[in-house]
Amino acid sequence: MDEDLKILATGLQFPEGPVVLDDGSVLFVEIAAGRLSCLRPDGRAETVATPGGGPNGAAIGPDGACYVCNNGGMQWHTDPSGGLYPHGRAADYGGGRIERIDLASGRVERLYDRTSNGPLQSPNDIVFDAHGGFWFTDLGSIGHDALHRGRICYARADGSSIREVVFPMLTPNGIGLSPDGRWLYVAETVTARLWRFAVSAPGELALHGWPALTPGDMLFASPIYCMFDSLAVEAGGNVCVATIGAPGIAGITVIDPNGALVERVPMPDRSTTNICFGGVDGRDAYITLSRSGRIAGRRWAREGLLTPS
Repeated sequence: MDEDLKILATGLQFPEGPVVLDDGSVLFVEIAAGRLSCLRPDGRAETVATPGGGPNGAAIGPDGACYVCNNGGMQWHTDPSGGLYPHGRAADYGGGRIERIDLASGRVERLYDRTSNGPLQSPNDIVFDAHGGFWFTDLGSIGHDALHRGRICYARADGSSIREVVFPMLTPNGIGLSPDGRWLYVAETVTARLWRFAVSAPGELALHGWPALTPGDMLFASPIYCMFDSLAVEAGGNVCVATIGAPGIAGITVIDPNGALVERVPMPDRSTTNICFGGVDGRDAYITLSRSGRIAGRRWAREGLLTPS
């Protein structure tokens, strides 16, 4: 294992969606347990709220509450080594939704569960912009013999509006904004591609129209078989994409704003699913090692873009 990597928490139920709070705590979800948890600086992990379903991506909104993409619930399986992994929807799937969670009381409010084009399928990841709204991905769903295509949406934090902006996409997952807010990045899971969209106004993208093959720019496609998950952006503009794959491939794939591969940082979990940054200098990286139920930390080579907390 990377000698710089420190295991900060173990025994978790598929952790994801890490967010560093002002006091140094790391907020995260446990998808398989249907809960929002918090890792305190002294190493204690405690439950903040239990929304049920499948809480996935998380972000702190302008009101200080935590906004969660809930995929509605998934089926869980165990591999031969005891690792936990999802495949298919839960028998008690409760529908995809965006939830607002008050961190002080643990109160859960369902903010959105549909757009004008129909119900949300499997909301996955979320990022707030500088205007009080948020972008999020709806991954769609992967069944035994069918795949429902996903979308990118934009919504207001006060519950007043939600719009589908890009459809269709093949399993859109990680989402993030460039440091200047001009570009929206989206990672697709099954294709291991990173897409870039120009932000033309709050909640609007300058999409390529017909006869373009896609509405955005394909910034990077992995030449190695893997899957892309959630992402974070560095202060200098690089995009750090959590990568699921075989040993030696799983980890963090770092891509520069022009689409060039910067580096691959291997991690000891084939389901490395997310990364976030914290610390005074933005170089403390927190990484979810989901299949083995762990959160790891390490010093990052470059400064990460700090998100509001």
